[in-house]
Amino acid sequence: MNATIQSRSRNTILVSDADHDRLSSLARAFLERTPEMAEGLLAEMDRARIAAEAAMPADVVRMGTTVTLHDGEGSVQRVTLVYPAEADIADKRISVLTPLGTALIGARAGRTVSWRSRDGRVLSATIHAVEQSASRRAP
Repeated sequence: MNATIQSRSRNTILVSDADHDRLSSLARAFLERTPEMAEGLLAEMDRARIAAEAAMPADVVRMGTTVTLHDGEGSVQRVTLVYPAEADIADKRISVLTPLGTALIGARAGRTVSWRSRDGRVLSATIHAVEQSASRRAP
């Protein structure tokens, strides 16, 4: 099974044309090194609805966005979704190739996402807020 949970495929995700192209290329480049993670990201890109960069709503998780997550136990976590080379767990910068990163891409605020942990447990959290990077904010 892919890193993301099968039930997520029922939810529509929205990805900008630029992110879609770059993430699809990234996933193909990682197919031999980390096939399960790369296949999970490719599956998400295959089912994504693609929109022009200018038409992307502010509440959609994109590359470089900071996401506030609430889990079912009341824990709050803020993470920033980044490319693998920029990932740093100590700074809460998670790679889009991780199970959580793949579950987040294209989801909207208010949606609950699920993913499998490294030990096989199913984890879930609700996206409370999406904060776009400064380069994507309107002037």
